[in-house]
Amino acid sequence: MTSQLTRQRTHSWTDPAETAAAALAVDGLTFLRALAAGEIPPAPIATTLGMTLEEVDEGRVVFGLAPAEFHYNPIGSVHGGVYATVLDSACGCAVHSTLPAGARYTSLDLTVKFLRGLDVAVGPVRCEGRVLHSGRRTALAEARLIDSAGRLYAHATSTCLVLRKL
Repeated sequence: MTSQLTRQRTHSWTDPAETAAAALAVDGLTFLRALAAGEIPPAPIATTLGMTLEEVDEGRVVFGLAPAEFHYNPIGSVHGGVYATVLDSACGCAVHSTLPAGARYTSLDLTVKFLRGLDVAVGPVRCEGRVLHSGRRTALAEARLIDSAGRLYAHATSTCLVLRKL
């Protein structure tokens, strides 16, 4: 079976080293607010998937995503890796919003529970991440992927390792 219409997508991004340098220059909340305002270019993964940082508060972020065909797996729904990437981003950025200048984080684990299939008919979804616990070396965050009616599609928890300047 061949498709009568070939779909095509062009993607471009900025130098990720510039964004990474900006992340270390100021505290996490200031950085993420500048990122959400478009003052700092987004990470290539965000432009690749089409996810946007919509809201930022200390310990809380919201990403938006409009499911598209280029997110699909072979059976015609959004691939679980897309869910996981958005959930991981929301958890990590929620943690980053609490960090001082010069500190960064990395995910130690990510546990995702998939509850519903997602496709273009669902329309835009939101992924809210929030910090549950923040210690000196680790932080625990959770994220929820919901549609405009508040239906839950997936949720995740993540432990992040906090890396501070010595």
